[in-house]
Amino acid sequence: MRVVTLLQEKGGTGKTTLSTHIAAGLAIRGARVVLIDADPQGDASSALGFTPEGRLYDLLVRGASWKDVLKPVVTTVYTTEKPAGELLMVIGNVETRNIANTIGDQWLFMRRIKQLEGVVDYVVIDTSPTPSLLHASMTVATDYILVPTQLEVASALRGVPNSLEHTGKVREAVAQHGVQVADIAGIIPTMVQFNTTAHKITYDHLVENYKDVVWTPQRKSIVYSEAAMSNQLMFAYSPLHTVCEDLWAVVDKVERLG
Repeated sequence: MRVVTLLQEKGGTGKTTLSTHIAAGLAIRGARVVLIDADPQGDASSALGFTPEGRLYDLLVRGASWKDVLKPVVTTVYTTEKPAGELLMVIGNVETRNIANTIGDQWLFMRRIKQLEGVVDYVVIDTSPTPSLLHASMTVATDYILVPTQLEVASALRGVPNSLEHTGKVREAVAQHGVQVADIAGIIPTMVQFNTTAHKITYDHLVENYKDVVWTPQRKSIVYSEAAMSNQLMFAYSPLHTVCEDLWAVVDKVERLG
């Protein structure tokens, strides 16, 4: 089982779009995947057809069982064909923001995640942009961290370094306890328009500083909004669209991790 977490301390960078499509793509290809909505806004839950609920809060604070919090995602939301695997979800809502102040135990998330060993292939976690003790707890439980970023100053030149710095501190603390630390597996440029000088310069800056850690750029397109209005992911709404090539490239990289 591999745990993949999307982190970025700047909002509007495409974390939810990537987390939902990574989880869906892995399920389409045959994996049993759990997507955890750890953002109080509940956007990942909404994107996959659910009304936001406090299922993550139930799991971590009320001690609910996995079977009581996991909800299967309707396949027509994310694919036009019968998936080879299965996509399950832990729905979140505004209660999520109270988890960190309630549990006070950075190891709890890891203990609960480990209960899925041998049951699922991947856990994908969508997070909020606001750092918290819950972020630290998720980092402890994570194998691989992905950092989405727009090619804008606030996101790429401040958000990425800040996210990596704070995550690095958690990783150092975890290593002192003899626990394997999460790898910063990828920085993923999103909403990219390479016909603009600013995006070209910022992309080159990322590659110069982070080299192979920079993954396939995700092109900007109105089709994402159209798919959302249809209550579908891109793989279901327009599977042959060029942006799906970018999304599948990310899924490919995730499959090759480890």
